[in-house]
Amino acid sequence: MPRYFTLQQAQDAVERLRGVMEEAVTARARLAEAEGELRESVQRAQVLGGVRLDPNRMALLGKARQVAGERLQACLEAIEESGAQLKDLDTGLLDFPTLYRGAEVLLCWRLGEAGIGHWHGLEEGFRGRKTIDRDFLDHHEGE
Repeated sequence: MPRYFTLQQAQDAVERLRGVMEEAVTARARLAEAEGELRESVQRAQVLGGVRLDPNRMALLGKARQVAGERLQACLEAIEESGAQLKDLDTGLLDFPTLYRGAEVLLCWRLGEAGIGHWHGLEEGFRGRKTIDRDFLDHHEGE
């Protein structure tokens, strides 16, 4: 059974997760960069007929990939444990399940936003975001 957040509980979670999301986005970028450099080096060696790869550089790239991957995994686990749903790592988009008029909906926050100001239905996604208004505040509930 999913955990349902009140708006305040979700806002509190955002404050705890903001740094985690920033770190996850950075770790993902570092992971992609290291993997790209490793792939390019191997391809270059293959195209040029066995050009010698710099073992020190390859070891550094391998270590960078490992560290970034481990950090990203830790961030993703922290997000999952919080009850938030990671929707888009590129933009730092998180959703928090809540109930509105008895139906499950999602409070929506994206990295860079000051706090949670929107919600949407389960099938609507980010494009269907609606501003949290007085009616929503009066008729939503969590645990």
